[in-house]
Amino acid sequence: MASLRDIKARISSTKKMSHITKAMEMTSAAKWNRGVMNAKSFVPYMEKIQEVTASIATGASGVIHPMLTHRPVKKTGYIVITSDRGLAGAFNSNVIRRVHQTIQSRHQSKDEFAIIAIGRVGRDFFVKQGYNVVLDIVGLHDQPNFQDIKDITSSTVGMFSDATFDELYIYYSHYVSAISQEVTDKKLLPLTDLSTTSHKLTSYEFEPNAEEILEVLLPQYAESLIYGALLDSKASEHAARMTAMRNATDNANELIRNYSLSYNRARQAAITQEITEIVGGAAALE
Repeated sequence: MASLRDIKARISSTKKMSHITKAMEMTSAAKWNRGVMNAKSFVPYMEKIQEVTASIATGASGVIHPMLTHRPVKKTGYIVITSDRGLAGAFNSNVIRRVHQTIQSRHQSKDEFAIIAIGRVGRDFFVKQGYNVVLDIVGLHDQPNFQDIKDITSSTVGMFSDATFDELYIYYSHYVSAISQEVTDKKLLPLTDLSTTSHKLTSYEFEPNAEEILEVLLPQYAESLIYGALLDSKASEHAARMTAMRNATDNANELIRNYSLSYNRARQAAITQEITEIVGGAAALE
C-alpha cells in the first residue's frame, strides 16, 4: 500500500490537473458558442450563392466550364480539415481514419492522389505516412475569417482548373450538437449537385453572358464550400474539446475521491497501529 505522503501527493497533483482541465473546458465553451454562431451565420450566404450559381448554370444552354465537366480521373485531391492541437477526444483521429481508409481502398499508388491539409495534426500524420502533401496551412485562428484561407482555397481550386487534379474531395467533422460530431466527406469538384438545390431557382438577367459570369462565380462558390466546411469543423473542434475536458475533469474528481478514501483508510490504519503500540507498551510496563 502506498504511504500517506504518496497518496497526499497524488491527491494534490490530481487536483491541479482538474483545475487545468476545468479552465480548458470553460475556454472551449466560449469558443464553441462563437464557432457555432459563425457556422450558422455563413449558411444563408452558402444557400444564396448556390441558388444563384445553379440558376445561371442550369438556365443558360450550352454553358461549358471545366468546374462543371467530368473528365477521366488520373489524380485525386483530398482536402483534410483537422485541428492544430489535440486534447479533443477522437475529433482528429476520426477524420484521419476515414481519409486513410478511403485512400487505401481507392488507390494502388501514392502517385494517384495528393493531400491538401488544413490543420497541423492531419498534416503531420500524412507527412509521416509518406503521402504527398502539396498544400498545408497551420496556425489558423480559432475563429477564422475567409482571408486566413483565401490563398489555399484559390490555389486548390486552381489546381483543379489546370488539371493537376481531376476530382477533389473534402473531409471534415460536421457539427451536429455539443456532444455529437460526424465525419463528413463531400465531392467538391467537379460541381455535380448544383441542380439538386432544394430552393426554387430564380431567373436572372445578367451581363455580359453566362460564361463570363460563371468564370468568376464558380471559383468563388467552390472556395465558399471550403470555408463553410472549415467553420463547421471549428465548431465541432471546440465542442469536442469542451466535452473531452469535461470528461477529464469528471475523471479527475473521481480519482480524487478514490485517493481521499484510500488516504483516510491508510490514516485510520496508522492511528490504529499507533494506539495498539501504545496500549501494548503500557501493558508491558505493568
